[in-house]
Amino acid sequence: MGATKTDITLYTVNTPNGIKASILLEELNLAYKVHAIKMSDNEQKEPWFLAINPNGRIPALTDKWTDGKELRIFESGAILQYLTERYDTDHKVSYPRDTPEYWEVTSWLMWQMGGLGPMQGQANHFKRYAPEHIQYGVDRYTNETRRLYRTMDDALKKNAHGVLVGDRVTIADISAWGWVASAKWAGIDIDEFPALKKWLHELLKRPGFEAGRHVPTPHTAFELAKLSEQELEEKAQSSKAWVQAGMKADAKK
Repeated sequence: MGATKTDITLYTVNTPNGIKASILLEELNLAYKVHAIKMSDNEQKEPWFLAINPNGRIPALTDKWTDGKELRIFESGAILQYLTERYDTDHKVSYPRDTPEYWEVTSWLMWQMGGLGPMQGQANHFKRYAPEHIQYGVDRYTNETRRLYRTMDDALKKNAHGVLVGDRVTIADISAWGWVASAKWAGIDIDEFPALKKWLHELLKRPGFEAGRHVPTPHTAFELAKLSEQELEEKAQSSKAWVQAGMKADAKK
């Protein structure tokens, strides 16, 4: 069956946040256009993009509302909610609003947006991109990320369906998947969390996850996980200068 036609354009980069939207779009079998944002050229800071996402971050999405006018959605969690509530009318990866499961999914989504993403992002920064090694920062954010992984691991152990909520994959799972796939980059050993590791690879068997994780460029987290720590450090060097330059530019504003 062909993909459902939409007016959606996804503005994204292949990051744990960026692939949330593309995985869900593929899971829902929606046709969409992709604009790969050139982060190295600071395209996300250009006026045309700031009109879509005033925060200057990816992902962002545009679509047409029922009156034909264009609307913008920014923040990855909001995009996931928008897509399920507007397009997942059969509740393939969601639950009806008037169910306890709906609010359980919402709770996990907010948990990911407010906890897992920011904490693992800071773990990445202090481990890979900081101009000097600050062990307190590395420990603080890596340990908190590990605690959050344990929270997921415990929840998955309690659910015979092997997902975070109920009997189906939802945006709760989709929102966290890309972050867990990048565990080693943050200095975390996924083998510490057997239920979470199983969940990670079981979801990878779904065509929507497999297709969506490679938008707009190939997803390399699993290849990176095979590298030594020294090789990972060498990989990080190419991005470190860009990250530092971006921080200096933001500090001047």
